Amino acid sequence: MQTGGTLELKNVGRIAGRFSVAKYQRGYRWGVPEVERLLNDIWESDGKPYSLQPIVVKRLAEGEWELVDGQQRLTTLYLIQLYMKREGLKSAGPNYAITYETRPGTEAYLREPDPAVRESNIDYFHLYGAYERICTWFEAHGADRQYVADKLYIALFESVRVIWYEAPAQVDATTLFTRLNVGRIPLTDAELVKALMLSRAGRAPELAAQWDAIERDLQQPDIWAFVAGAAAAAHPTRIGLLLDTLAGGPRGRERPRFHTFDVLRERIEASPEAVWNDVLHLHAQVLGWFDDRSHYHKIGYLTAAGVPFEQVVALAEGRRKSDFEAQLDARIRDVLDLDPTRMAELRYDNRDRCHRLLLLMNVETVRRMTNSAERYPFRQHHASQWSLEHIHAQNAEQLNRADQWKAWLLEHREALAALPASDPRRDALLARVDLALVHVDRETFHELSRHVTDFFTRTDAADEASHDAMHSIGNLALLDAGANSALSNAVFEVKRRRILARDRRGEYIPVCTRNVFLKYYTDAGAQQIHFWGPEDRESYLAAMLEIVGPYLKAEEPRA
Repeated sequence: MQTGGTLELKNVGRIAGRFSVAKYQRGYRWGVPEVERLLNDIWESDGKPYSLQPIVVKRLAEGEWELVDGQQRLTTLYLIQLYMKREGLKSAGPNYAITYETRPGTEAYLREPDPAVRESNIDYFHLYGAYERICTWFEAHGADRQYVADKLYIALFESVRVIWYEAPAQVDATTLFTRLNVGRIPLTDAELVKALMLSRAGRAPELAAQWDAIERDLQQPDIWAFVAGAAAAAHPTRIGLLLDTLAGGPRGRERPRFHTFDVLRERIEASPEAVWNDVLHLHAQVLGWFDDRSHYHKIGYLTAAGVPFEQVVALAEGRRKSDFEAQLDARIRDVLDLDPTRMAELRYDNRDRCHRLLLLMNVETVRRMTNSAERYPFRQHHASQWSLEHIHAQNAEQLNRADQWKAWLLEHREALAALPASDPRRDALLARVDLALVHVDRETFHELSRHVTDFFTRTDAADEASHDAMHSIGNLALLDAGANSALSNAVFEVKRRRILARDRRGEYIPVCTRNVFLKYYTDAGAQQIHFWGPEDRESYLAAMLEIVGPYLKAEEPRA
């Protein structure tokens, strides 16, 4: 959008004048799905204010416009009104005409769609196809057709509007059309708000420079990742997050189209400076939180866990820094929703809660490094798909192809060979693996994989009776999904070697996952570096309890 343009909401029934479609545009090309969607959207708005996509025009003379963007929509709206008039459902048709710089016959055909000549011209073919679909849509209502026409007509005049943007006189229409239509990316709430702000504010050049500076700040990957979290992809224009926060209202699919623009429009028209000051304040707040190490980690965790940014902003409203910190802690406690006993009882099948717990452990581990400048890398976190990794796996039975069996055996042979030669079972297993690699079948593999896994498994009497221990939170860590799929059936030693190799290559491994495979949490006297057993799980669970303890709820009574 350009400084100097004007922006308003215009009811469809109030659109009037002559609209010229220039030679740089193709003809009408909407098909049945687009026409039907427009009719259904208008009908389902049910009398409530409803904004269609923008119509972008450039003034040619009084009552005459170059139609820069919105030809398909404006033409379809014309055909809907024309149908109601031709069928006698309404006495008046559309108040505007559409002309075509290089296709003069199309204007006449638009006024009188004729099936007899629809095949003679590609424009006629699509125009009549749209008109035919409009007929079918109305006729599907049977005896209620007049009632439907009455309601639709009232909606066009009272509640259904287009976002009408008149481009500045100095803007080249061809360039503007190209920008709006490359990749068919529609105008966003942010662009519409910007255009309205620039047309209303008394210091438009200063505001435009500040707008660009805010967008540049939010384009910084580390800032954007911590503040936008799980919703990062929903805002192609980053300042849109701030505008959506100021507008409030429903989120996701429940959010009406152009809700932010509709809400902020009234405030901007009343006082553009006040709205802009709110944007500047929110921007400064984001930068302040980013610079504060504790706020950065706690807010980053919440947004990564799916808490909307606007809820974080609400927690800070009217509160001092220490009170805001307490509110963040309470919100994290609610998101985690665990007491110590329930935490210890978590199992693999409760994946969402396990994921939130392990993410918090990783974030808190970094946050508590008070003498370090290191920060949890939310940017890298959001760039990967994370899954739960069994630290030590006991089941390779889901592998069902010869190439998978050989790969598993090669990995585990390497791990066996690296062990000290103090256990006679090791050499026997190596010999069996070598023999199986010559020719491996399903039965041989499953029997041998059980023996290899048993060799790498450390249990005690209580553990032996509980297969569930393998799925407990003490045997789970976070790893990106790609690495997890490659490691999921391997024993601890194989995973340890692979993860350390990835770490040496500079790949991102969450700090607690790396610590697990370095035996960081296990007491020195109890360490068996190549194995993961009950004492390791207990030490890991104790560390987890200590790190996330401040965010656990008080013990709840048990039934």
